[in-house]
Amino acid sequence: MELINQHSKKIMEGCKERARDAGLRFDDQSLEYVVTNRDMLELSPKVMIPTLYDYWVHDVEVLKEKGKYELYPGNPYETVINTRPAISFYNDNNPDWLNVMIFYHVLGHIDFFQNNLFFRHTWDYDLAGQALADKRLIARLRAEKGRWVDYVIEFTRGIDNLVGYYGALSTLEQSKATQESKRCNYFFDLFLQQERKVTPTEYVAEVARYNSFQEKFKSRGEAHFFAEVVKQYPEFEGAYRAYRKNGHQPKLDLIEHLIAHSPFLNRSENEWMKSVMQVVRSTSIYFQPQIRTKIMNEGWASYWHETLFLKDERIRGHEVDFARVHSNVTSIPRVGLNPYALGLRLFQSIEEFEDKGRYSLEFQRLADATERKHYDSHKATGHQLIFDIRENYNDFNFINDFVDQDFVDQHQLFVADRRLDEERMVWQYYVKSRSAEDYRQMLMDSLYHPPTIEIDVRPSGSELSLQHVFEGKPLVRDFIQNTLLGVEFLWGAPVALETHEPAPNSSLPAESRGHDGQGKPVPIQWNKVIYRMEDRQLTRTLV
Repeated sequence: MELINQHSKKIMEGCKERARDAGLRFDDQSLEYVVTNRDMLELSPKVMIPTLYDYWVHDVEVLKEKGKYELYPGNPYETVINTRPAISFYNDNNPDWLNVMIFYHVLGHIDFFQNNLFFRHTWDYDLAGQALADKRLIARLRAEKGRWVDYVIEFTRGIDNLVGYYGALSTLEQSKATQESKRCNYFFDLFLQQERKVTPTEYVAEVARYNSFQEKFKSRGEAHFFAEVVKQYPEFEGAYRAYRKNGHQPKLDLIEHLIAHSPFLNRSENEWMKSVMQVVRSTSIYFQPQIRTKIMNEGWASYWHETLFLKDERIRGHEVDFARVHSNVTSIPRVGLNPYALGLRLFQSIEEFEDKGRYSLEFQRLADATERKHYDSHKATGHQLIFDIRENYNDFNFINDFVDQDFVDQHQLFVADRRLDEERMVWQYYVKSRSAEDYRQMLMDSLYHPPTIEIDVRPSGSELSLQHVFEGKPLVRDFIQNTLLGVEFLWGAPVALETHEPAPNSSLPAESRGHDGQGKPVPIQWNKVIYRMEDRQLTRTLV
């Protein structure tokens, strides 16, 4: 792995100028590396963060991917990670014309990362630098504690989809000035003087550093300053949370609750486990917005690599090559979901519909198909609308608001299903529905939606009670035993999980679930059950 050469860097800087002229906004600094396919395979399990902490599962994934690559060689073009500065990786066999197209795609991603509000907690965060500090911490603990570090990582990663991502964002939605002022007062008045007991010279140096950040970064000066404070004083965030404990506190997620209240973790000999858990939790929170904006993010990048490259004179002589690569990336599959294709076409349709004024009440009232097809009020505000959507939406809002019948009809989309041909013993696929409502529901079902787990706060040392907020979808039973085993270890006492499962008499085959033999709906009956671990074995009690 090495930095791209000066020739390619010059191309990238030229692409940045054109992208900014088109309205994209991103930081001046970025890093680009050339990697081989093998490098890609080794970095993928670490979500392309070379400095991410080591974990044995990553090695297993590398071996698995290498085995697949031997059978089915592939050629990934690029990967970009959201850090400061933004880092992107490019295959070492990309020709110049392809790199121009890919640079535009990457700049679309960077613009999305640095302007979408669901990423705002990452805007002043150096992920690569923090990951390196975390890696060194875990390596040091692994040298002291051995395999127990990996147990803690594994048990924490079993529940890292339950992190309080939206709780963290709701805190940010409060007045930023007020929040930063409270942190600032605590840092200078209490943390430095009473807890760290710094010398007057060190105190004055911190004040000067704070003022320099304010002068350099203006309104975002405090955010940049505290990003550096956390690096210098890793215990600061925990101390600040403890300081605010008597005030209004957001609801703790399961990992936070274990760190704060676990009798086992609060023993002096087990305090080190909290640091490992916090590393896993902060890493998960960092990547939560990418999981929740996959369709938008890939669609936005694809929109811009198509828009900008088609206007770039360097496409000349490579139009067919571009068409081949572009179609491979953005073609709509008949069965399944391609986020690149769906996101691209949604942004294009939104821009077209808004330019023609089709989101107006006047258009919605039209019933005649011909009039709807030719309606155009020449509003010409589509470009601004897609930038507003890029800033404020996630995948759920994006799909819910803009996947309508006009969009489904325009692109001839449908919901496919399958049935077993018992005579030939093969699956037959067929068009189940062309309704926008059904297609939208299919997309919603594919979105990331972790379960909501409520914590029953009881006296320390007693059973930890977890309630699954049931939404019509049962938990995957195969994962319950290992997950509860890990939570019980971290809690140091019995753990109970309350959830719902379908009653035995309503468990129909997948192809007919919810219907009887005549096609009439059959309501599924749900039973409340409680899972516990007894002698490391999972027990199930019907309530």
